[in-house]
Amino acid sequence: MIEFEQVGKVYPDGTAAVDDLSFEVEEGELVTLVGPSGCGKTTTMMMVNRLIEPTSGRILVDGQDISGIDPVKLRRGIGYVIQQVGLFPHRTVLDNTATVPALVGWKKARARERAAELLDLVGLDPGTYGSRYPAQLSGGQRQRVGVARALAADPPVLLMDEPFGAVDPVVRERLQNEFLKLQATVRKTVLLVTHDIEEAVRMGDRIAVYGQGCIEQFDTPAAVLGTPATPYVAEFVGADRGLKRLSVTRIETDDLEQPPVARLDETAGTVAGRLHTEGARWAVVLRQDGGLHGWVAADSLQGASGTVGPQARRMEAWVPVGAPLKQAFSEMLQHDAGWVAVLDGDRFLGVLTPAKLHEALRRSVDADAHGLARDEVEFKSISDV
Repeated sequence: MIEFEQVGKVYPDGTAAVDDLSFEVEEGELVTLVGPSGCGKTTTMMMVNRLIEPTSGRILVDGQDISGIDPVKLRRGIGYVIQQVGLFPHRTVLDNTATVPALVGWKKARARERAAELLDLVGLDPGTYGSRYPAQLSGGQRQRVGVARALAADPPVLLMDEPFGAVDPVVRERLQNEFLKLQATVRKTVLLVTHDIEEAVRMGDRIAVYGQGCIEQFDTPAAVLGTPATPYVAEFVGADRGLKRLSVTRIETDDLEQPPVARLDETAGTVAGRLHTEGARWAVVLRQDGGLHGWVAADSLQGASGTVGPQARRMEAWVPVGAPLKQAFSEMLQHDAGWVAVLDGDRFLGVLTPAKLHEALRRSVDADAHGLARDEVEFKSISDV
């Protein structure tokens, strides 16, 4: 969808902002451009809508060289979200959101209807917020309006320049999550500029790590964190890149252990005997339909009468399959748990232990390093040593 072919930008004073830049962004892909101030990432993004003109090379959008497109027409077909949001203070939220559709010739009723749809999509009730002015909104709400406005004319490409940088960390994470959910629905081709490697890893399908005017590595977040291409990239992503990698490595069923399982309607004595034979100290307790109910300690069943149900405890630490390892690790710490249950909907799949979490991370790193699937990596776990 977006192609850079040997693109360069040299300013009149001789400063080279970017040099011989070549990469491609696939349709529906979110690519983050990350690097220190002055590295050329914002220049790269602004050349896509010709707010900055390249000195050499060419840029194609959907196969068309943008140098042959009228800049105003080009910009009206590309969504643009900036850190300062840039809402018109004298216009209502609904009118702000309808700006671009109106500019490209939509009838007023259709433009406002589209604006209302987008406000609802970003979590702002148009009946409540549509008639308000930007000054009456919080920073996070203004940022949502900015995203809605950028999407209002349904552009295929979205450019985002530090879009969540002007809000506090809690709101920032919430906006990131909401945008990722929105992107899963609308599947725009997105270039997102950030100086924050954590945000780049969290948001991007792929990451372009900038040095000075050039890309040092262009790869998936997992590959950038697991196998940095250069010493510069390794230093930029930080010595804690292993921890960062937890956020982009997903839990798979092969990562799980299968503990003893008891049913709610089983007798306590039967389960106690089985756990004693297996040398197990606890069991996962399932409902009759196979859904997770909780867990039970072996010692609580000794001498107990009736079924397992009254002795079972609530399962506090659990995550869905496909969740990042970071989420599982967080649940272990929050609940002081030695393992977390992993569910597919309400169906119990198994448990993830610290040893298995470590193994999953190592397999993921080795898989990227050797171009293999995770289940193809030969790995000796701690328990095998």
